[in-house]
Amino acid sequence: MPKDTATPIAPLDLFAIDALLDAEEIAIRDTVRRFCDDNVRPHIAGWYEDAAVPARDLAKQLASLGLLGMHLEGYGCAGTSATAYGLACLELEAADSGIRSLVSVQGSLAMYAVYRFGSEEQKQEWLPRMSAGEAIGCFGLTEADFGSNPGGMRTRAVRDGADWVLNGTKMWITNGSVAEMAIVWARTEEGVRGFVVPTRTPGFTAPEITKKMSLRASVTSELVLDNVRLPGHAVLPEARGLAGPLSCLAEARFGIVFGSLGAARDCLETTIEYARTRRVFDKSLAAYQLTQAKLADMSLELGKGMLLALHLGRLKDAGKIRPEQVSLGKLNNVRESLAIARECRTILAANGITQEYPVMRHASNLESVLTYEGTSEVHQLIIGQALTGESAFR
Repeated sequence: MPKDTATPIAPLDLFAIDALLDAEEIAIRDTVRRFCDDNVRPHIAGWYEDAAVPARDLAKQLASLGLLGMHLEGYGCAGTSATAYGLACLELEAADSGIRSLVSVQGSLAMYAVYRFGSEEQKQEWLPRMSAGEAIGCFGLTEADFGSNPGGMRTRAVRDGADWVLNGTKMWITNGSVAEMAIVWARTEEGVRGFVVPTRTPGFTAPEITKKMSLRASVTSELVLDNVRLPGHAVLPEARGLAGPLSCLAEARFGIVFGSLGAARDCLETTIEYARTRRVFDKSLAAYQLTQAKLADMSLELGKGMLLALHLGRLKDAGKIRPEQVSLGKLNNVRESLAIARECRTILAANGITQEYPVMRHASNLESVLTYEGTSEVHQLIIGQALTGESAFR
């Protein structure tokens, strides 16, 4: 039988996670954790309550750590491993999903689109400024009626002489109202194409979406394109069809595989500390069997998710990861992280709904993470198609 009392350990220490990381990965993880402790955690409850986050200032601070586009090579980017990027996302989301969203939309959507599909001129113009936090980017794919089915988009780009003219709207766009540049995907006679759109271009507006109950410490916007005229070289030359934007989404989903676990870990560590100090009847809440059963089950799911994330990170670093494997990670880890946040709230009881503790904030955020960049149902169908060879999307 185990001793009646013992020194508690952190949930992920049960899995000896540090033994699976190299020194650089641990250093990056710990640096991001300290940054969040010093610069995000003291303010995040207020940002969330006020639905106002200093995105531009934060971008420059995050850039000073090399976090913007950190897994890209050249153009001022840090060129870290995918696994190190994932660990950074985990620590950012342990502070708040909105902060991780700022970084992942900047690096894995807007910057990655230019890096992967842009001309050398586009790369030179935008990537150094974006990696330095001097320019924020956003990614305009989703429309009000076309989320899971981006192929139905109504935004159109037509040629007018040497120029392109864009018309349409995009919805639920992170960073939209603070961005200097938008990657906008539109239908053309040649199929779906991507465009680099400076947000000061006449006809472009990005009204912020308000009254959100989730991701309140994140800028979310609508993009409106009303006869936005762009020069011919604004098109991303290497992106044709939906494969372009979908590959960008796969890049961003990878960060969510790790990031969601950060929110779950923060909930679980908060809850363990709370349970150890909260007295119920004649002993601590942590000393009750039902509490320990909940904590054990949640720690197990957190650790399993972490092992999956690290395995996917190693596959990505080896250049062997497949989109359906990213879907496995996103489906499992977000779903389990949300379940952990909800279960933690039951242990904190009424205290769990207050801003004094981060649990309800994480749970509310994870409700959005569950459905953005591919709903659970979409990922189930991606996995199902890989297993059966049959598409069930139509």
